[in-house]
Amino acid sequence: MRKTILISSCVIFMGLEGCVSTPYDLTGESAPLEIRSVQTREYDALDKPMTMRAVIATLQDLGFTIDQADMGLGIVTATRLQVSDMRMTVTVAPKDEERVSVRANARVGEKGITQPETYQDFFVALDKAMFLVRNNVN
Repeated sequence: MRKTILISSCVIFMGLEGCVSTPYDLTGESAPLEIRSVQTREYDALDKPMTMRAVIATLQDLGFTIDQADMGLGIVTATRLQVSDMRMTVTVAPKDEERVSVRANARVGEKGITQPETYQDFFVALDKAMFLVRNNVN
């Protein structure tokens, strides 16, 4: 019963999150180090395959279609065809024995997205997916 409520709450919240439109700052001039820090998160205690599955599920929950997924390289590329054609590439790499690094890079057309909210939206949803994977919630 408790798992059902938790899953239902997460699904509803993720669904509401998908309704929010995020404006894209296509002309941002942030420093590369600042952009990279917004695009990258590290996670404890999950291996690369589990993280890849969580990334794929997150992208699909956010309305993306998976174009390519390479478990060996740790790269997932997806496209969302809603307001504008957004393409996101997510790289998963082991940081050390107990940590995994996830970096997302989003583009609309040929322009890279530098606005932090786009990446924050992705990582909030990924945090939830990682929680569910880590706690074996199906």
